[in-house]
Amino acid sequence: MEVIKNINILEKKIKKIKKTKKIIGLIPTMGNLHKGHIKLISLAKKYVDIVVVSIFVNPMQFDDLLDLKKYPQTFNQDYDILNREKIKILFYPDNHIMYPNGLKNHTYIDIPKLSKIIEGKSRPGHFIGVTTILCKLFNLIQPNFSFFGEKDYQQLLVVKKLVQELNYPIKIISLPTVRLHNGLAYSSRNNNLNSSEKEIAPYLYRIIKKTHNTIIKNKGKNIQKTINKSKKYLIEKGFNIDVFNIYDSNTLDPITQKNKKLIILASVWLGKIRLIDNKKITLKD
Repeated sequence: MEVIKNINILEKKIKKIKKTKKIIGLIPTMGNLHKGHIKLISLAKKYVDIVVVSIFVNPMQFDDLLDLKKYPQTFNQDYDILNREKIKILFYPDNHIMYPNGLKNHTYIDIPKLSKIIEGKSRPGHFIGVTTILCKLFNLIQPNFSFFGEKDYQQLLVVKKLVQELNYPIKIISLPTVRLHNGLAYSSRNNNLNSSEKEIAPYLYRIIKKTHNTIIKNKGKNIQKTINKSKKYLIEKGFNIDVFNIYDSNTLDPITQKNKKLIILASVWLGKIRLIDNKKITLKD
């Protein structure tokens, strides 16, 4: 596997690949790779000739400097995983390479509305960081496909809107959330949970599933009552709720009687760790 840190070297490499007309897939990550990333790599191999993985803990998308410092960085472990998965190119830049003039002086990309609601409201500037770094990666790597997990559902919609509205010739492919045997979604942040929090964390998805099943059973009636009960269960289990609500799954707008494609979005705190998860709901006419 070739580890590339320099933009000029990366551009030469991509130019060489493009001449061979091979199909390129990009998996952008912040490292600390887990089973979800491995599944994403397996998915990418079905679509492309060459999978490029990037590892960059992007400071622009962190609204909390302490959170940035605590983010687990495990390059040696990540390298071994990618090597076993036979990844040919790892792009591993540092902050100076990606933001040579610093964050404050850097051009940024903002997606109106969709990046300001829900998770964007709780974490101002987060999605600006996501979309800005993705634009840089898309421009440098010029992938035909890019692959994302569905756990970060709002991020996935933001990325799709970015690609559509900026006319990137890139197909976005998503992977359903990969979970541990207890239902907890794989996440790099899980490593920061203590032993008692690891026992509590799976209840988030269990309560989401219970909410989903109740809404289906009630055929979409009394949704607010169901949400309130679920929030009560979460609090009783020890979660501090930031977001637990139901939205239109295509737009993330508030739901109306006409909405049939819905999604439960949850962002909660367990101790000092923020967990997010979701589940789609399809109501029948």
